[in-house]
Amino acid sequence: MSEDTNDRKLLYTALELIEDSLAGGYRLGRRLPAFAEFDPDALSEASDRPAAAFADSSFVAPVDLPDNDSLAAIAAEAARCRKCRLASGRSRAVSGEGAERPLVLVIGEGPGAEEDRTGRPFVGPAGQLLDKMLAAIGLSRSANTYIANIVKCRPPMNRDPAPDEQAACMAYLDRQIALLRPRAILAAGRIPAQALLSTKEGIGKLRGKLWDYRGVPLVASYHPSALLRNEELKRPAWEDLKLLKTALPDA
Repeated sequence: MSEDTNDRKLLYTALELIEDSLAGGYRLGRRLPAFAEFDPDALSEASDRPAAAFADSSFVAPVDLPDNDSLAAIAAEAARCRKCRLASGRSRAVSGEGAERPLVLVIGEGPGAEEDRTGRPFVGPAGQLLDKMLAAIGLSRSANTYIANIVKCRPPMNRDPAPDEQAACMAYLDRQIALLRPRAILAAGRIPAQALLSTKEGIGKLRGKLWDYRGVPLVASYHPSALLRNEELKRPAWEDLKLLKTALPDA
């Protein structure tokens, strides 16, 4: 390949990524990576710290809950919230949804365009893929999973939520975690993984192991939208799902 042809290919790739961002952060119309082709029972020994090590751990709530607090109260407060600049551009705040006594709490980065329109988390193509991923290890948002985000309002152009925006919203997530008391947490993407683990390490270094978040096993993995852009991430994401499975009761 000539240098000119290679430069042109790189330019086209860059333009495609810009178009992808303008379209909402994922390649519209792309086939969803399939997880059903893998055997959900073929779980690997993927962690240096077995899930049994968490059996004697006591959950430490991130906050002391207000009297009579509830998920509905948190959602109502988030809908009225004006603590950061994201409030001015939202259509709807997206608090979260799912089982109120979940095995797993999935925490993403923030709402996208479809989530901002509907008020529900992970309902676009990335959400459809997330549902397939969860189903592959026996989880669903209707039965045993709750889905939330680090920030409740959509960042413009699906950009990363700024540190002050994350800080303004974290109290809502802390209260949700305290109410839900999940058996495990899946941090979907770099932003939630860094926020929960108080680190600046990239997702490539954070994934593939069990972390302890206040006595709860936490697995960090790639955001489903990253898998839509790059199917080569499907295999490591599946390994992360299998690791998450080992942290659940009767895995």
